[in-house]
Amino acid sequence: MWTWFHRLASPPFFFRLAERWAPWLGVAALVLLAWGWIGGLVFAPPDYQQKDAFRIIYVHVPAAAVSLSLYTLMALAGAVAVIWRMKLAECVLVATAPVGASMTVVALVTGMLWGKPMWGTYWVWDARLTSELVLLFLYLGVIGLYRAFDDPRAGARACALLAIVGVVNVPIVKYSVEWWNSLHQGSTIMKLGKPSIALEMAIPLYAAVAGTLLFCGYAILRRVQNELLWRERGTQWVRELRVGEPGR
Repeated sequence: MWTWFHRLASPPFFFRLAERWAPWLGVAALVLLAWGWIGGLVFAPPDYQQKDAFRIIYVHVPAAAVSLSLYTLMALAGAVAVIWRMKLAECVLVATAPVGASMTVVALVTGMLWGKPMWGTYWVWDARLTSELVLLFLYLGVIGLYRAFDDPRAGARACALLAIVGVVNVPIVKYSVEWWNSLHQGSTIMKLGKPSIALEMAIPLYAAVAGTLLFCGYAILRRVQNELLWRERGTQWVRELRVGEPGR
């Protein structure tokens, strides 16, 4: 039953699997992002209240949603690394952190740009904004903690514990607008039930979210490959890859 799990956890197997699927993820991401951004930034009708200022959601919402998804992935990888001590899970953990941090920065910056015309200020210590900022600090903490160790496996295990503890912030970010009084508007598409947004606006937004997620998947796969090559640089399968490179 667990044969597939152990096979997937094999560094050479995963490296070759990622090499096969990463380009397809990249192409799909570009197609969906083009659809979402062109449809949202050009063809979607203006909002009846926010006018064209609402169009920043086609960058802000995907980045914010994916920043939470990637932290959840990082915490799950950390749990696998702690429980089963899988090297691949450690690589996924440390590879996800910079990508997740980048998405969180995009979410915060675009949120601030959106907040200025809507609230009259770039920043308030609102529950959603503050918890998203905490999410960025958690990502940066994982990145910094990993670099503080000379032994990558020891560093990854320390990062795993931080990621697991920090995952409690994910539902706080998600439900902060419901649990506390907040200037931030409620969810429009990332909720149960009918989206509170017109279909011609929602479809490009769904495409942008899916494209952002696939793009981050592509980036994580490539970073995992690099991490595996560095950690396994003295093994036979990496030497065979180097022999198979053009010009060798």
